[in-house]
Amino acid sequence: MSTILIITTLFFISTIFSYINARFIKLPGVIGVMVLAIGAAILTVAAGSLFPGLSRLIFDLTDSIDFSKTLLDVMLGFLLFASALHFDVNKLRENLRGVLTISTVGVILSTLIFAGLLFELLILFRIDVPFIYCLVFGALISPTDAVAVAALMTKSRMPDRLKTIISGESLFNDGIGIVLFVSFSEVASIPEKNFSLLEAAKLFGQEVFGGLLLGGLLGLITYRMMRSISDFQTKVMLTITLVLGIAAIAGLTHVSAPLAVVAAGLIIGSHSFKRHETIAEGEDLERVWSLADELLNTILFVLIGLQLVSIVVRPDYLLIGTAAIVILLVARMLSIVLPIVFLRRTLSLKYSSVAILTWGGLRGGISVALALSLPDSAFKTLILTACFVIVVFSIVVQGLTLNKFINLLLGDRKPA
Repeated sequence: MSTILIITTLFFISTIFSYINARFIKLPGVIGVMVLAIGAAILTVAAGSLFPGLSRLIFDLTDSIDFSKTLLDVMLGFLLFASALHFDVNKLRENLRGVLTISTVGVILSTLIFAGLLFELLILFRIDVPFIYCLVFGALISPTDAVAVAALMTKSRMPDRLKTIISGESLFNDGIGIVLFVSFSEVASIPEKNFSLLEAAKLFGQEVFGGLLLGGLLGLITYRMMRSISDFQTKVMLTITLVLGIAAIAGLTHVSAPLAVVAAGLIIGSHSFKRHETIAEGEDLERVWSLADELLNTILFVLIGLQLVSIVVRPDYLLIGTAAIVILLVARMLSIVLPIVFLRRTLSLKYSSVAILTWGGLRGGISVALALSLPDSAFKTLILTACFVIVVFSIVVQGLTLNKFINLLLGDRKPA
């Protein structure tokens, strides 16, 4: 398919699904379009001979789009920038210890716990998977997805403190998650290569601190340029160029583009135009990025649903994926509880808060993109299938039941 045909088809499908959801189904936007996309993918696989035109269209579309590159290299930067632009920096400062602890120590613990439990589960299923691949799976599935969290938190009844922690965590946990994923993937692809803590630390420093430095510097320069002019169109173009520029430079310098974009978005958002005479322009800029965020989220969740056609459906893999949901929830809970036990004075959360943070830790397209980016191996299909099962459960089931879960735990009370 040509580029213009791919874009047109994708927008057409996203628009139709969005209309059907808004008109008839009336689920939360991203969940509704994703459910419809999954339904279309299942229909494509199960009834291809009955609907050859639809099947050919879906298969051609998914084959023509490199989901990993499209999300990680193009869409992710804009989605993260939009989320960071609207983030309340003052609330982030108040909960910084909790955010940093869960986004670093928590991700490491979740990865290790998930990998250990999954390895034991696979032994019970008599499926021989090296432990290093369990670590790879744990690294790509443990970080919460900033895009999914941002899309589903807007109408959530989650208390402000917990919303700040989980949203902030999802913005910052990409750094440690990518370092773990890259490190374990290299060991998995090169059996004679051993995991090096020193190399991982160097990679972490380069990715994280390099990304924060790049984003902070370019964000500050862009903000000063925006303050020096009054033309709104140019200001919007500056922010778009900022995101694209960060993606290009991060790729050349091998630093974390997601963290760089988040840093730039936080700087521009914290220096809100509300302090100055350009309050109207500042609000308009936020509306522009909110609209872009919603449109890109709709397209992204349609793409996630349609990726089902690339999944090899095996009953044992689906069963493992279902069991992995429980394992991930246990790993998520322990990754929050254990830091609290050792940091009681600086990180205090009630059991109800831990339960909400556990259930609200959503996974999304980034996990699928990383799974698809794995080199071909005997274990890629298993990881991809289980990852997809977890992501669908996370977005559809956890996303739809989050408010009910909060009401069940808290009622009218507020957690600490």
